[in-house]
Amino acid sequence: MIKKFLSLSIAVLLYTVPTFGQISQLRAQIEACTQDKDAIVAVAIQGVDKDDQVYVRATERLPMQSVFKFHIAVAMLTAIDKGKFKLEQAIAIKKRDLTPEIWSPLREKYPHGATLPISEILTFMLAQSDNVACDVLLKLLGGPAKVDRFYKDRGIRDLAIAINEKTMQSNWDMQFLNWTTAAACADLMQTYFYNRHQELSATSHAFLWRVMSESQTGLKRLKGKLPADVTVAHKTGFSGTKDGTTAAVHDAGVIFLPNGEPLFITVFVSDSKEDLQTNEAVIAEVARMGYDYFVKQSEK
Repeated sequence: MIKKFLSLSIAVLLYTVPTFGQISQLRAQIEACTQDKDAIVAVAIQGVDKDDQVYVRATERLPMQSVFKFHIAVAMLTAIDKGKFKLEQAIAIKKRDLTPEIWSPLREKYPHGATLPISEILTFMLAQSDNVACDVLLKLLGGPAKVDRFYKDRGIRDLAIAINEKTMQSNWDMQFLNWTTAAACADLMQTYFYNRHQELSATSHAFLWRVMSESQTGLKRLKGKLPADVTVAHKTGFSGTKDGTTAAVHDAGVIFLPNGEPLFITVFVSDSKEDLQTNEAVIAEVARMGYDYFVKQSEK
């Protein structure tokens, strides 16, 4: 199913469908599901047609946590396609780069460092949300400020990337320096899915969405209540909990409907006093509501 989108065919890029009616019913369902939670639940859902949108608290600025690894991947793949790097270029990761006490399957696999192709580092970052891989790529790109400028230069304002994972994970208050909104995140996913800036090559585009669809994190979030055969290309974020408050339990990505159409969805759960199970269940329930609604509409 996903392959026909990864091909970037002209047919997909130009395809539109009639506006779905009664979208307000989906919004009401989502509000009813989230209103009793002691948390900020920000939702942005976008169908193929520009009028098929549902926003709930979607313009509030919230910490991104590891969702920003999607942004870093796009910046790196764009740099590759501009000739600054190569996807299979070997990068030396020294032992000093293996920051301790942050999530890193890469560090666990290569405790003394390793020389790896950028493609593998990107895969660690996207599919396993690896923090060491993230900081290695950020350093190659010139640091967080350079990535932030990459998006500002493209007119993307509801976004700030100011620090790397090492800094973010070492200080609770610092995580709020990397922020976006649910609406901006869904917009960005849609922009780079359709390659609207025409910067990503077919190879880079296919790589990005394939690895995102193989993500091993957050399996109880967007994917949690969907049919097992539904493809979801997504990126999660998680802050941990301090003094009973969780700053971020996030998931953002693309759900592929049975007819092959993409459904862009971002659900950010922030400032939550709920437990992790409840936070993830909210994301899963919102995703299922969106999926069921758009499947039903597509069958009319």
